[in-house]
Amino acid sequence: MRKIYFLGLSLIMLTSCTVTKNTTSVSKETYWQQHVDYTMDVDVDVNKYQYKGKQTLEYTNNSPDDLDKVFYHLYFNAFQPGSQMDVRSLNIKDPDRRVGDRISKLQPNEIGYIKVNSLKQNGVAVSHETVGTILEVQLNKPIKSGETVTLEMNFDAQVPVQIRRSGRNNKEGVALSMAQWYPKLAEYDFQGWHTPPYIAREFQGVWGDFDVTIHIDKNYTVGGSGNLQNPQEIGHGYQDDSKELNLPKGDKLTWHFKAPNVHDFMWAADPAYIHDVLKMENGIDLHFLYKKDLEEVYLKNWKDLQPKVAELMTYYSAHVGQYPYKQYSVIQGGDGGMEYAMSTLITGKRKFGSLFGVTAHEMAHTWFQFLLASNESLHPWMDEGFTTYISNKAENEILKENKENPHAGSYKGYRTIVAKGYEESLSTHADRYNTNWAYSTASYSKGNIFLSQLEYVIGKENVANGLKKYFTDFSFKHPTPNDIKRSMEKTAGLDLGWYLNEWTQTTHTIDYGVKSVDNKTITLERIGQMPMPMDVDVTYVDGTSESFNIPLEMMRGTKPTTATILKDWGWAMPTYSFTVSKAVKSVTIDKSGLMADINLENNVLEVK
Repeated sequence: MRKIYFLGLSLIMLTSCTVTKNTTSVSKETYWQQHVDYTMDVDVDVNKYQYKGKQTLEYTNNSPDDLDKVFYHLYFNAFQPGSQMDVRSLNIKDPDRRVGDRISKLQPNEIGYIKVNSLKQNGVAVSHETVGTILEVQLNKPIKSGETVTLEMNFDAQVPVQIRRSGRNNKEGVALSMAQWYPKLAEYDFQGWHTPPYIAREFQGVWGDFDVTIHIDKNYTVGGSGNLQNPQEIGHGYQDDSKELNLPKGDKLTWHFKAPNVHDFMWAADPAYIHDVLKMENGIDLHFLYKKDLEEVYLKNWKDLQPKVAELMTYYSAHVGQYPYKQYSVIQGGDGGMEYAMSTLITGKRKFGSLFGVTAHEMAHTWFQFLLASNESLHPWMDEGFTTYISNKAENEILKENKENPHAGSYKGYRTIVAKGYEESLSTHADRYNTNWAYSTASYSKGNIFLSQLEYVIGKENVANGLKKYFTDFSFKHPTPNDIKRSMEKTAGLDLGWYLNEWTQTTHTIDYGVKSVDNKTITLERIGQMPMPMDVDVTYVDGTSESFNIPLEMMRGTKPTTATILKDWGWAMPTYSFTVSKAVKSVTIDKSGLMADINLENNVLEVK
């Protein structure tokens, strides 16, 4: 059966259409996205940490352009002395402590590499050159718009010492954390090719199906993306206990996984993995792989984590959109926490709160960047920020933390970096921030506040419904900042172009103050450059109180509110005055604390 992919609006496209894998012609006015199916077979030498791979790609060019080149990411090449990742870490003001100068000291048997031995287009060899972490390929014949071609590759690779995300023998002794391990086709979209060198930031991929076969020492247990196709030939906790195992002879087992409609594939392997499975009532299997030699307290934490992960799956499915795959795997490995298709790698020697917290965050990435596949390099705030937002809310509910504002830490972090003068715009490419501090605060904290502050601007219910609409409209696609804005606009019926521009494309700050109270006339002032609607609470001398909402004129409306709605405020006007009916005792701007005002001292005025 032909697979049909329903595609949404991009930043600059005006209409939508249905694009199929075998499209023969594509209108230049419609949204499109590329498609690639991977078939890979790898043979692993666990003693040398090396593997040989065969890869066949079926690549469909759904773009309106003929392509005379293609590009692949070769991420493991970053783990070599003198690489751009190495040099960047040696020169940035605040290097990631996991990286530091470690790459510069790697020996030849410790480095990572992916060496492409041969590459063919429809059976004919093509010219290719490895440039750092990018393989540049000059095609023999252009891939015409709507055409599907076959690209066949043989490659050799070596797993680097665990430094960042991927690698061997991490600090907790996990043998293989296999992320960014294969030659990955670069994305081509309405902006062109996306081929940034790997500097340890985030990723982007082409949607498609993965068929991956791994040959590895029979003592190793493997987990990761995809659904295992041959459990009765594997054992290791994957088999149905009611069926007899049919283990092949020899020193290696063959693991065969299929992952439908994803844009990446990760796996991990270790001879000491425990493998637990929790079967949810909705048919989703949750897999947990962690080392049996952990201390007793950590083993207990991994057991206690499992029902909580089921609660997370239910929460995210209810509040964003239904998880569409058959399994999800939580795997001990990596260098902290990192999300992948249908799975995550996390370090396992943690207190329960930390173990749950990192799992909640990485699992939320399934929705924000894996199902809603924004470009993490260009817009990391749509990835990390939205994940922080929904995981904060999930933790607050599931752990019954009862925090009035579960995002308070993000507001504190944002205000700190503004005060120190290190803030950079969210429109900065992930690799280009001057400091790691600026990157992380922008992506995690300010990206989170984009949504939490929207609760103040358009109302909590509108944000909740807007997220669901965003998922409905753009899951299995590559949404842009304009797309989340439009989903919220359509839900709330308000204009948010100003909000997207000010919060994500500038470093304008919010600072409103209560300027004066003259008898019964209250005057507010806008000190910062970024305008906002105003929620104002007034307490009167007689002990009563009243709430007011001052719409921002260019919103063309206001959020649902029980407050008294006053005349709107034009953004260019520095002050705004209104008169109340009684003698005033105090005036407070934004009791909710959801507006990211950088100076809270002038938000309350007590009348003497």
